[in-house]
Amino acid sequence: MAEYTFFFNPMSRAQIARWALHEAAVDYEPVFVPFDNPPAALLAANSLGKLPTVVHHHAGHDHVVTEAAAICHYLAEMSAPELLPRAHEKADYFRWMFFAAGPLEQAVTARMFGWELSPDQERSAGFGSYERALDAIAGWLADRDHVCGGRFTMADVYVGSAIDWGLQFGSIPPRDVFEAYAARCRERPAYREGKAIDGRLMAEMQGEGGAG
Repeated sequence: MAEYTFFFNPMSRAQIARWALHEAAVDYEPVFVPFDNPPAALLAANSLGKLPTVVHHHAGHDHVVTEAAAICHYLAEMSAPELLPRAHEKADYFRWMFFAAGPLEQAVTARMFGWELSPDQERSAGFGSYERALDAIAGWLADRDHVCGGRFTMADVYVGSAIDWGLQFGSIPPRDVFEAYAARCRERPAYREGKAIDGRLMAEMQGEGGAG
């Protein structure tokens, strides 16, 4: 049995977890999940049926990890300590990983669905406004190569995925700082390995759909 079981669909946030799995260089078994027919094994592990879901088979126990940001950090903790933050990097690492998982994703989602907030509502919303959320992460990355400065960590898998995805689909504007950061992330061998796998699978899925 592989060390990890990875429930995924390439047309989902599971792309983030695949990149993280390759950064951690772990042995994993991929289990494809059709959106309209999730397998019983996935629902037993995660009743919501959300992707990605990872099961770590460790020391005689099965540990289920969900939520892409949590999966990224868990993989670093368990299998790739070199991608963990050093003591002086922890504040930046956790701050911006959870910023991307919370305010940034909430802001992008609200904009995508046309949910406009009044100034009074912005004070209660966790992200404030779309523009301020983008300005915050752009300001942080303006003079840094990576989330923690000059060194790549697992936080860059999550933050980098958020920005890379947003640039590709137009939910994040093509500011120079975002383009430069995404380009650095795309140079990672693990990024390229993961994207190549998911790209092939998506092409196969689209081909099957077209053939029908």
